[in-house]
Amino acid sequence: MSRSAHPAGPRYADVLPEGHYTAPPTDLNALDPRVWSRTVTRNAEGVATVGGLDVKRLAEEFGTPAYFLDEDDFRARCRAWRDAFGDDADVFYAGKAFLSRAVVRWLHEEGLNLDVCSAGELATALDAGMPAERIALHGNNKSTEEITRAVEAGVGRIVLDSFQEIVRVAHIAERLGKRQRVQIRVTVGVEAHTHEFIATAHEDQKFGLALAGGQAAEAVRRALKLDGLEVIGIHSHIGSQIFDTSGFEVAAHRVVGLLKEIRDEHGIELPEIDLGGGLGIAYTPEDDPREPHEIARALGDIVTRECAAAGLAVPRLSVEPGRAIVGPTAFTLYEVGTIKELPGLRTYVSVDGGMSDNIRTALYDAEYSVALVSRTSTAAPMLSRVVGKHCESGDIVVRDAFLPADVAPGDLLAVPATGAYCRSMASNYNHALRPPVVAVKDGAARVIVRRETEEDLLRLDVG
Repeated sequence: MSRSAHPAGPRYADVLPEGHYTAPPTDLNALDPRVWSRTVTRNAEGVATVGGLDVKRLAEEFGTPAYFLDEDDFRARCRAWRDAFGDDADVFYAGKAFLSRAVVRWLHEEGLNLDVCSAGELATALDAGMPAERIALHGNNKSTEEITRAVEAGVGRIVLDSFQEIVRVAHIAERLGKRQRVQIRVTVGVEAHTHEFIATAHEDQKFGLALAGGQAAEAVRRALKLDGLEVIGIHSHIGSQIFDTSGFEVAAHRVVGLLKEIRDEHGIELPEIDLGGGLGIAYTPEDDPREPHEIARALGDIVTRECAAAGLAVPRLSVEPGRAIVGPTAFTLYEVGTIKELPGLRTYVSVDGGMSDNIRTALYDAEYSVALVSRTSTAAPMLSRVVGKHCESGDIVVRDAFLPADVAPGDLLAVPATGAYCRSMASNYNHALRPPVVAVKDGAARVIVRRETEEDLLRLDVG
């Protein structure tokens, strides 16, 4: 049976896992703006373009696989978050999503702050010129060296995650003759509607100090007694890829309750509250994320209402979008290698990357979109599974997608919304070379993270 003869209807639905099957799109050549960055379109020849450059030329110049980051889109999203929250709140970009020196400079220029969670992220931020007072340090197990470097640099806040860390940071700050601004990270018992592995606010997990049982209150009690610490607020984070603010409402209610307890016991009102990040993006057209101004208004209303009910002044609010800024700004470009038909099931389309450049499908069962971008096609839709070249059956890039039935070796496929976590979590599995990140803007492209080489791999192998 040829690929063009494959039926695209119920016969496939019978074998697909529940929740993965959708009807084929009416136009396989369309690039849905819900999942692609703002400047992505097709030119007169049907080739996809980004920032005015067509992907065939980009592939020739930079090779595949490669991540292409739309700088205009990134900057526009930074401004949207900054403007939505205004001068009375702080927006911290979550560096774990994707960080490079170029990104740090863009963040600085667009007026955002930055949170980091390792010595490497901190080094990148400082080297690229982010003012230390606009940096927050996160992490559940910060080393003495990481804390020391952060305190020496003068970071604006350290988010404390355990009783041991309270003492550790205070001791280091006192030894350095400083008083370090800190927040206490609390787990509020709210589990966001997300994958189990990326839900962080329920109590049985490694982050934070639980409100239940009084751990969070005791952490504040201990921190307030130490001369090396200035407790400025409470931090909470309820999960990732969240599409509504109902979970934040419960979290804010409980955090404000803790602020009231602190006022009643210690006679002080802490001036800041951080509700974390985790706001979702559209990986597929079925996803429906909220706009920054909607999120800002909802969170502001929630905190204001809860503080009024508790008789507290409204603290300064912080949020930490990472994925919501960088996720939609980039796509990964692949070249098709081999194609294997499984009659009556699906067709496997193998590309020249895989789980080494996008582990999220294997790790989280994440869903993505994919499109043929080196040309258009009038062929019938073909149920496909886009897979990588690694020695794992779980090496899947897009689990279930419809591609044109005439897709062939040498074609270019692009997977949108890969700006967050894909490069950050990339690996050298099978000694693969991690792809470059190429920034595209106004008809020009430049490498901001270069492709690894065999020399890079061998240089680390000192045996």
